[in-house]
Amino acid sequence: MEHTFNELARILAHRPARVRYRASAVRLAESLATGIAIGVGIAVGRVLAG
Repeated sequence: MEHTFNELARILAHRPARVRYRASAVRLAESLATGIAIGVGIAVGRVLAG
């Protein structure tokens, strides 16, 4: 069982750099989209509040 976990950890640790950069870009895009959605929600709320 320990051998299986060690093998899995080795495989997961040996990811190409492209995958790491792509994951970072996706996280950045998600954060940007969330920020825009929050900003739009606040703007709509202010417009409705008068």
